[in-house]
Amino acid sequence: MPVEVQPTIKSVQRAARILSAFTVSNPQLTLNQLTESLGSTKATAHRYTMALREAKLVRDSERDTLFSLGPQVLTLSAAARAGMPIIAMAAPLIHELVQELNQTVVLSVWDGGTAVVVHVDDSADSVIQVSVRMGARLELEHSAQGRLFCAYLDPDSEPFVKAALEDNPGLDEQMAQIRAEGVAVNLIAVSGVRAVAVPVLDRGKIVASLGVIGTSYSVPEEAKSAMASRLMEVADLLSADLAKPRPAPGR
Repeated sequence: MPVEVQPTIKSVQRAARILSAFTVSNPQLTLNQLTESLGSTKATAHRYTMALREAKLVRDSERDTLFSLGPQVLTLSAAARAGMPIIAMAAPLIHELVQELNQTVVLSVWDGGTAVVVHVDDSADSVIQVSVRMGARLELEHSAQGRLFCAYLDPDSEPFVKAALEDNPGLDEQMAQIRAEGVAVNLIAVSGVRAVAVPVLDRGKIVASLGVIGTSYSVPEEAKSAMASRLMEVADLLSADLAKPRPAPGR
């Protein structure tokens, strides 16, 4: 028997869906695009968009009738980052890794659908450098960090992971191998970019993924490479720090 969603909860879900439609690659959207993402009528999409505009979560341009995220999102973003101790803990270790490996290093967290990048350090001094934008949502089945979350999260609790496993025969076996090795590698297409990622755990549960990104020449694909081992050492340090008791706010 289907569970009936309360009107208030449904409204929150719709508002969240509109906000999630904006991405780094698509920061401006038309009302038609928002309507499509919401899966509703244009009148419904317009009503929710105007409500979000009043809350300064969305803004519009009268000149070109495009919508984008509003200034209040920046405040929420700063608060969200401040509430993630993993970012502050990881930053100095990631910087050391960049200087040591001479590659870009990124930290991602799960956003309910895939891995989203929350910290990037690309201060490597290399001739060819691969970078990733903050806030980028990585492909669940093809990126190293997306595959890592796919392997470690419970599919019964995560609909997107469950759908990926059901739609792709053989993916289950790949995920079992990732869990056994503790390392995930992206599926390289024609870009020549390779990424290797390892999990950061908090009491056995994945809370973030730590990855090195470079060219297919500079980043080994082997799970037991020296680069992957070094990445695992840093991830283990972060996991150990997360397991330590933390003082309550204000104390």
